[in-house]
Amino acid sequence: MQWDDARMFLAFAREGSFSTAAKRLGVQHSTVSRRIHALEKDLATPLIERSATGYVLTRAGEDLKESALRIERELMSFESTSSGQNDDPSGELRVTAIANMASTVLMPLFADFSMTYPNIDLRVEVTNDSVRLADRDADVALRQTNVPSETLIGTRLTTVASAVYGSTDYCAALKAGEVSEKWIGVDCCDYHRTWTAQARPQADHSFCVDETSLTAAALREGLGVGYLPCFMGDADPALTRFREPQQEHELGLWLLYHRDLRNTKRVLLFRQFMQSRIEKIRPLFEGSTPDSTLS
Repeated sequence: MQWDDARMFLAFAREGSFSTAAKRLGVQHSTVSRRIHALEKDLATPLIERSATGYVLTRAGEDLKESALRIERELMSFESTSSGQNDDPSGELRVTAIANMASTVLMPLFADFSMTYPNIDLRVEVTNDSVRLADRDADVALRQTNVPSETLIGTRLTTVASAVYGSTDYCAALKAGEVSEKWIGVDCCDYHRTWTAQARPQADHSFCVDETSLTAAALREGLGVGYLPCFMGDADPALTRFREPQQEHELGLWLLYHRDLRNTKRVLLFRQFMQSRIEKIRPLFEGSTPDSTLS
């Protein structure tokens, strides 16, 4: 049996579908299906079968999954142990980050890291959902939280503050009593959703969005006020603060990774690099001095 075949099967076992496993591996749907069926033929036993709700693993499939997991852990352990011996780090580093942060304030840092370590293939993926680092969805996760998972280790990079923003013209009209106070309904994350419900319990939103960049765009159009992280709101010249940041709305920005990767050189270099670079722009995240930071 080839490890590459077992790796494809393990991806399928984790995801439960050929298409999702193919996306995880960066290959075609047909490739995963063909390789798993070939594996079943070589082993002379079925590994998966259809059920009323989709595909499920057979008993042999469950056994192979456990074997593949053990092999993966051994390989991760070897990589972690041996990586420090290489003075010229190389290979793939998969980083997952929040979309609004990855495309704005973090992108220059990613670019600097890629230029500093050209032999490391940096792969950035964005999602606001929880990531399964234990299942190797990614090597490193950059997440906003005050309660990181106990199964992961990592570093708290900085504090991310949020404030209520509106367009300059709309906030001026509010202050002058020329328009009524309206709030944009947001569904981009649990934090902004909860804070908006607390600030506007009547939930009389006439306009709603489900992504932070859409919130910023709606604010610029004067559709109301709403929460934005300060690194976005303060950087937009069309917006102004309607309410200042509050301590209870602060979140930690964490760089998280699985324990088995703690000595992997690519991960260590990325962690050190991000710590150093983010320290230099800490006020931008904390929302402490927006005017001087952006000038």
